[in-house]
Amino acid sequence: MLFAFERPRARAVGVATLALGLEFARVLGTRVPGLELTALLAGGLALCLLAVGMSPAQLGLGNDRLGLRLLGGLALTAALLLPAAVRWGGGPELGAPLAAAAVAVSVGEELAFRGALYAALDEVGGPGLAVLGSTALWTLAHALSHPIAFLPAVAAAGLLLGLWRWACRDLVGPILAHTLADLAL
Repeated sequence: MLFAFERPRARAVGVATLALGLEFARVLGTRVPGLELTALLAGGLALCLLAVGMSPAQLGLGNDRLGLRLLGGLALTAALLLPAAVRWGGGPELGAPLAAAAVAVSVGEELAFRGALYAALDEVGGPGLAVLGSTALWTLAHALSHPIAFLPAVAAAGLLLGLWRWACRDLVGPILAHTLADLAL
């Protein structure tokens, strides 16, 4: 019986360790001149690989109620962008390569943190651990790439996306919201 308990815990620890390691490696890679774009694209793809072997249902993916999932993603996008929109003064548009990298990282982070990690933590301790644990680790993963003063906003966004994942059993909305928010910011 102990082995049955240890297996999900080991999976959760493994996914958490890999997700944090990949995020830190991606951020450090972007600090090497000439490797910025490669680090972003490879990091996003590597994060996506954490979801390999999991079913769409485990990840919160699927095409049932797709219209509602997409609408939810747009609503989440608005919620994520509202604070930035209040103080936005315009900014440069992302070129195609950086936009592709932003999409890769956004999708990768969602598949890793609110997909694979959420599912692993949910199996170990239920939805409370899944929401709070994935939020805490996602915030920690951004500690190298964001100023400390911005981390509460990262945590709030992670909590919102995690709560959506739990309440709607959906990852389509968070993927869409995260991607659109990163492209807009």
